[in-house]
Amino acid sequence: MNNQNSPIASNLRSLRNRNNWSLDYVAERLDVSRQAVAKWENGDSLPDVLKCDALATLYDVTLTDLIRHNQEEAGLPIGPAGKHIFGIVPVGTRGQIVLPKKARDLFNIETGDTLVVLGDTDPATSGLALVDSKLFMDRTGNMFESYFDHKEES
Repeated sequence: MNNQNSPIASNLRSLRNRNNWSLDYVAERLDVSRQAVAKWENGDSLPDVLKCDALATLYDVTLTDLIRHNQEEAGLPIGPAGKHIFGIVPVGTRGQIVLPKKARDLFNIETGDTLVVLGDTDPATSGLALVDSKLFMDRTGNMFESYFDHKEES
């Protein structure tokens, strides 16, 4: 087989290295030999479906990403399961941004939908988050409903 350019081999190698785990550590978790893990990472053989599922769980990635994600083409490493990076967007003169199509499609965001903008100013975790306003209201028991009903866009 020996296909070192296989996405799964590359992904297994990078995920293990990213976690700073040894071949022995991964082998122990999967109840296989160190040599089996090395062969998977070198593209000399492929793990069976059950081992692929166990590997995806161990590395906290989706099975699809584990076997198909091509880091060179994507320009990004595999993210944790359910987490996404959609790219960089410029901020317009009035603070507007355009959400990437892939993000809009994944989260079913359509024209006219409303989002709550949340922020964290702690220097260690600072950032912004966008949350669907209906979901936000449901999760917070509508305690912010009067606030959002009276606020205008600045």
